[in-house]
Amino acid sequence: MADQHYYNLLYSCEAEHRQSSAQLVSEHALSLIISGESHLYTSRGKEVFGKGTIGLVRRNQLIKAIKVHGPDGVAFRAINIFLDQESLRSYSAKNNVGTETHYTGEPLILLPDDPFLKGFFLPLVPYFDHPEQLTKALSDIKTKEAIELLLRDPNLKKFLFDFSEPFKIDLDTFMNKNYMFNVAIKEFARLTGRSLATFKRDFKKTFDQTPETWIRQRRLEQAHFLISVKNQNPSSVYLDVGFENLSHFSQAFKLFFGYNPSAIPLTS
Repeated sequence: MADQHYYNLLYSCEAEHRQSSAQLVSEHALSLIISGESHLYTSRGKEVFGKGTIGLVRRNQLIKAIKVHGPDGVAFRAINIFLDQESLRSYSAKNNVGTETHYTGEPLILLPDDPFLKGFFLPLVPYFDHPEQLTKALSDIKTKEAIELLLRDPNLKKFLFDFSEPFKIDLDTFMNKNYMFNVAIKEFARLTGRSLATFKRDFKKTFDQTPETWIRQRRLEQAHFLISVKNQNPSSVYLDVGFENLSHFSQAFKLFFGYNPSAIPLTS
């Protein structure tokens, strides 16, 4: 079953054993994993989250999620609600809640095993079987409820109500942490606080290559390292380094190195 997205709500259900998605999270997202596991890749590395995990992801984050069956063999299922800027600004104005300081904490926060948050999520499941029953008004009510529940923790106020946009940051550090995310160059530019033209100019000065060439080379070099040194199989590596399919990865690898990734011997 494909992801079902209605208003601010997203229901993920993956029948395949391993399914990857790379994306820019453009709005804050509150998520509950109902079953299965999510192998999440962010700028801080790989983390594995299982059934029952409740997490809050800050907007403007690059994330790659590999959704797999859990140890019990049950497929991945999760519910997400996006806390969009329009809803948060409206709530801030009506309730005189806001912040004048920038949020500098973690972009991904694990929330405690909270019966109120779980009680918020689980009643949403029937709507994905009967989407005609879900109206925008109901979605708006659930969005406000999520905000109210999160604000029980006063430390989350800055997380939710910092409306500032990305500012100019060091290009070398950012790209070496995020090259494996398969998003458009314009998104890399925005997240580093640059226009597309400025990003390309600064990139050439920093790396002496175009963004497209450098990113492809960096991904292939990392893939070679994972196969030859870490003894990983090419069929699992290609997703981790940012390629969409094994065929495209194998072709690019051979073009760059002169041999197929399968030619690298794996030790038993």
